[in-house]
Amino acid sequence: MARRGKKVQPEEAAAPTEVVPGVRDNGPWDASEKSPGDDPTYVDLGALIVRGHEGFELQIPTEGDGDELGSVVLVAEDAALELRAFAATRSGGLWDEVRDDLILEVERLKGHSQQVDGPFGPELHIRVPVDLPEGEEGFQPSRIVGIEGPRWLLRGTFLGEAGLNPSDEGLLMDALREVIVVRGDEPRIPREALLLTLPQGAVANVDEE
Repeated sequence: MARRGKKVQPEEAAAPTEVVPGVRDNGPWDASEKSPGDDPTYVDLGALIVRGHEGFELQIPTEGDGDELGSVVLVAEDAALELRAFAATRSGGLWDEVRDDLILEVERLKGHSQQVDGPFGPELHIRVPVDLPEGEEGFQPSRIVGIEGPRWLLRGTFLGEAGLNPSDEGLLMDALREVIVVRGDEPRIPREALLLTLPQGAVANVDEE
C-alpha cells in the first residue's frame, strides 16, 4: 500500500547494495550471503528459498486472478508462518512505514496492536476480532516481524499458537532464520512484491468458492 502524495522511483539496478547489520547475524540471508548448494532440504521458490523440516508443510496460496504467488505459508500442527518479500530502498526504513500502516489497519478493524522489541527489532503483536463458527465473537492473534536486507524486506506473520504465545525459539522461528531471499538486480519500486515461482511438479493452493 503506497503512501499518498509520495512519489516513488525504481531502484537503480547497478547501484551497490548495503547489508543491514545486527538483526540478521543469524539469518534470514541474502542470496549473496548464503547458498543452499546441493542441500535437498531447501525448496527454491524463486524470490524465496525455504528450508523444509519435518513438522511443517509448505503451502503456496494463489492471489489476484489466481496466477500470482505472493506468499508461502509454513503450516505446523498448531501454528503457521506466512512469508512475503518486497523490494526496498538501499537506505532501509521500509519496515517502519509498513509497520505504521499495519497499526492503522488494525485500528480500522477495531483490533489491538502492541509494538515490542524482538530478535529482529520492532515487531507487532496483533489481535483482530473475528466471528467464530458458533456465532460467538473471538479474535485472531498474530505476530508480525519485518527483516530488512540488501534492497528487500521480508515480512513474517506467525499465526495460531505462534501468534498467541510468541517465542523466539522453535521450529518456525528456525525456519525463518534459514530463509534465503533472492532480490535480483532488476529495478523495482519500493514495496513491490517479490513474486514466487513453483518448483517443478508442485501445485499451488487454490481457494474454492
